[in-house]
Amino acid sequence: MEEQHFQSSEKVRDFVIGMSDGLTVPFALAAGLSGAVDSNSIIITAGLAEIAAGSIAMGLGGYLAGRTEIEHYDSEERREYDEIEHKHEVEIQETKDIFAQYGLDDQLQETIAREMAKRPKQWVDFMMRFELGLERPDKNRAHQSALIIGISYIVGGLIPLSAYFFTDSVMLGLKSSVIITVFCLIAFGLVKSKLTGQPLLKGALRVTIVGAVAAAVAFALAKLIA
Repeated sequence: MEEQHFQSSEKVRDFVIGMSDGLTVPFALAAGLSGAVDSNSIIITAGLAEIAAGSIAMGLGGYLAGRTEIEHYDSEERREYDEIEHKHEVEIQETKDIFAQYGLDDQLQETIAREMAKRPKQWVDFMMRFELGLERPDKNRAHQSALIIGISYIVGGLIPLSAYFFTDSVMLGLKSSVIITVFCLIAFGLVKSKLTGQPLLKGALRVTIVGAVAAAVAFALAKLIA
């Protein structure tokens, strides 16, 4: 029977980052403005501006993080190639030490390490993974991360803001936004928990509470200051 493993953890992480911030930040902004202004058009304009700026900032952050991951891996890989050439016996001993952790005896450690040393590329790949704990990143990772985070943020941000497009008053827009967003936060929390293997109820409550508290604090501060 073929084993089933989840293969898209990085994409899910990007989706979660973008969607969670998209749902909570514009929601909190709209709620805060609802306590300070009496015009839906102002909230919509400010909300759209925040979504645009937020999606670009979040996407850029994802891109830079992806590029940093790639550049770090490439730098360490070059260092490993230099070490197997100029510190050959040190790398042999480090390879043997790795196998020792798995219970192989000295003779097997020596034999396997010497055989691996005949294949520099495979040897470096092995040391990158088992000595440094680094997996080779996808070369398209940075662009994919930026795209997924940015789009997820936009989708998430438009959800709480959408209520103000179809209501006549700020308070009605706020109430509708709260209902829509809380429902979406619960649904998002369930999906997130399912994808990441966490308890469904706990994950849904955590996401919902964070979003609700952020909006409530923003609304209260706006009312206090206004």
